[in-house]
Amino acid sequence: MSANATDLTHDAFLDGRVRAWQPASGYRAGTDPVLLAAAVEARAGQSVLELGCGVGVASLCLAARVPGLRVTGVERQGSYADLARRNVAEAGLEAQIVTADLADLPGELRQQSFDQVVANPPYFPPETGTAAADPGREAALREDTPLADWIAVGRARLAPRGWLTLILSSDRLPDALAAMNGLGSVAVRPVAGRAGREAGQVLVRARKGGRAPFRLLAPAVLHAAPHHAGDGEDQTDIARAILRDAQALPWD
Repeated sequence: MSANATDLTHDAFLDGRVRAWQPASGYRAGTDPVLLAAAVEARAGQSVLELGCGVGVASLCLAARVPGLRVTGVERQGSYADLARRNVAEAGLEAQIVTADLADLPGELRQQSFDQVVANPPYFPPETGTAAADPGREAALREDTPLADWIAVGRARLAPRGWLTLILSSDRLPDALAAMNGLGSVAVRPVAGRAGREAGQVLVRARKGGRAPFRLLAPAVLHAAPHHAGDGEDQTDIARAILRDAQALPWD
């Protein structure tokens, strides 16, 4: 991917609190990384590792809500990692972006532990559907490294009592729950586009060494109207708080 400005867009998130360069074509961050960031109950001074960070939108949104975090991002696609470095630098965020495959992390990173690990793994299993024409989009959307490995790597990098937070396609929830060995206090919040609709995504979090019972929370509904009625604003209060006002998505 060229770094030429005509190949990139400079997009606003959180009502302009965050801006990020990303490819004009290929994989483009939307609401998923913003929702993921909102679901992370981080505190100032904590360390955060984002696996598969892309251009860094989730980390940027989390840092905008919780200043004072120590952020590390891992991204295997070099062109996206370069954009993540540019984005965090322009935001004035002191973050380390590592170009690496999460299945083969550098030794220095394997020696670190983190209070929070977050990820937006590819939604689709391998050899399903039609491949995207753009290689970057294909790599971001279709699983190469198994979801169980994403969870295992996240668990390994967590400090004791640390939290793993994921956003997934809802049909991947059984796979995620099956891979939660060594993690407890699992909670799931479905995300639905409209009331009465099936949840297309789920937010999942689990704690290293957690012992609280499993919790299935009420869905977070993003649009207030029962049907799409044009270009007017129809976000729910919770969607507006998260996507515009940089508020957290509660787990209670």
